[in-house]
Amino acid sequence: MGLFRRNASKKASDDAPATSAVEEGASGDVAARDDLAAGDPAAERDAAERPERGPFDASQVTSMGPRVDLGAIWLPVLPGLELRMEVDKKTQKVTGVSATLGGSGLQVQAFAAPRTEGIWDEVRGEIAGSITRQGGTVDDVPGSFGRELIARIPATGPDGKPAVRPARFVGVDGPRWFLRGVLSGRAAVDPEAAKALESVFANVVVVRDGNPRPPRDLLTLTMPAKSRPTGRAAGDAAEARGPEGAAPATPSFDPLERGPEITEIR
Repeated sequence: MGLFRRNASKKASDDAPATSAVEEGASGDVAARDDLAAGDPAAERDAAERPERGPFDASQVTSMGPRVDLGAIWLPVLPGLELRMEVDKKTQKVTGVSATLGGSGLQVQAFAAPRTEGIWDEVRGEIAGSITRQGGTVDDVPGSFGRELIARIPATGPDGKPAVRPARFVGVDGPRWFLRGVLSGRAAVDPEAAKALESVFANVVVVRDGNPRPPRDLLTLTMPAKSRPTGRAAGDAAEARGPEGAAPATPSFDPLERGPEITEIR
């Protein structure tokens, strides 16, 4: 569903402390900001207006905390969380990141948005329309991050017969950016299973550069520094990944198989 290209230039976690670790990291950011603001009336006022629950803008945090730097997104990490970087085979650009934990998945993408208004209301309607045209069903409901979509998407099962894949689409409008998340697997249908990945999404930090960008333009993501191969290593890594085109251009709603902690898919 290439809904973000139209206008561009043109298992739940069974480890409760793991979820708390990310939340505590975010609380630490808030506490640090409040300490820095003490004694400065203007800074105190700004700190009071900043949200304690994210996703956050880079201006709202004082450190990266327990997150991995993916360029436009700083993604929280949890024990057992596996990351997959999605790469467009034509442009070689990283287009999104998928995190899996147990039987649940979360795909995250960040986009440019207008300075004066958000785009989630409009985008939500387009996603719903696209799924409906495919023969699926969608419910627009209140959720953890505001309005969200509970979707049942037509698919083909392993046996070749028609099947349905559930997905939850969540979105948050930030200052000149929009962050979209797609929850799949158990997290799409089980609120308890969704808690850990909801915590990951809630503690994402978006780093919006100062460059002018058309609304819905994908913000630039990068591979984590330790997993960016160069030279011969790059060729070896590409060969190990298998044939190009193996990764879908849109989110896969199947739970991803276990693999390296951080891998690249195309």
